[in-house]
Amino acid sequence: MRSQLARKPANTYHHGDLRDALIKAALREAEQGGAEAISIKALAKQLGVSQPAPYRHFADREALLAAVTAEAFRQLSAIFREAMAKPSKQSKLSLLAQAMLEFGLRRNGIYRLMFASRTVSCATKGSELHEATRETFALVIEALEVPAVGYLRERQALKIWAALHGVVMLAEQGLFTGEAAHTTREDLVEDFVSETKAALANAIKDARRRKAKGS
Repeated sequence: MRSQLARKPANTYHHGDLRDALIKAALREAEQGGAEAISIKALAKQLGVSQPAPYRHFADREALLAAVTAEAFRQLSAIFREAMAKPSKQSKLSLLAQAMLEFGLRRNGIYRLMFASRTVSCATKGSELHEATRETFALVIEALEVPAVGYLRERQALKIWAALHGVVMLAEQGLFTGEAAHTTREDLVEDFVSETKAALANAIKDARRRKAKGS
């Protein structure tokens, strides 16, 4: 006698499960080839669902890319938090900077999706992706470990963010080996960290001196 309990097919999903499955599968594809490797049609086939099924969760490929990129930024934020929480003689900024370098070189396909595509620039204010990027940048500011004085922290955070991005991209393109300057990528990152902390300390000191003179 046939069982009254029908077994759920392996390739079916509850509401919401497919969205998560698509994001995870797209992240795996991006690991290999960045944003260009993500195809809704290919993902549907991979997950064993009909081609229209993903569109119940994402209006188009751009919407999927935005969700995938938001998840990538959340993962990077988690990596930053873990790095900064480690007991170490290094500063939080040093720990964060080295974590970003490792992430960018080890997961370069994901990194290019996050930092070398137009997905973030097209994100609307208040969107899931916009908030995810703000959360990540807030951790860079936190890693500076100084009180807020105007927008000095934000400015230095942007500077080191840009410098770290430059090292990752040059290394990924084979344009930075360190041989010309007799250094390593890691040591160069430490130079950026030291310069950033020194510049910020001086800027804060100057700002407080000007404030004291004006009071």
